[in-house]
Amino acid sequence: MKILLVCAGGMSTSILMQKMEKYWKEQGIELNIKAVGLGEYTEVFEEYDIVMVGPQVSYRLKEVKEKTGKPCETIGSFEYAIGDCPKIMALAESLYSQVNEEG
Repeated sequence: MKILLVCAGGMSTSILMQKMEKYWKEQGIELNIKAVGLGEYTEVFEEYDIVMVGPQVSYRLKEVKEKTGKPCETIGSFEYAIGDCPKIMALAESLYSQVNEEG
C-alpha cells in the first residue's frame, strides 16, 4: 500500500508517518508512505494509491480529491493527535479497497 499524507507543512504528519510505519511493520504489512505539505502533493500523488489528509487541512479535502482522482479522506482529529494507528490503518484499508474496485 502506498499512502500519501497531506498536511499544512509536512512536519506534524512526519511524526504520525513514523508511528504508522512502525505499526504497519508490527502487523507484517508493507507500507510505502510519504508526508508532504499542500504545496507539494500535486507533484507526487501519482506515485501513491491513496491520499490521507491531516485534519488541519481538511477544508481542502474536496480540492485534493478533485486534483488527484484518488481515494482520499481526512484523518480524524483525535486519531491524528494521538497517533491511533489501528483506526488510521482501518481508514487506509477502506480507502485502498476503493483502488481495487476502480482499477
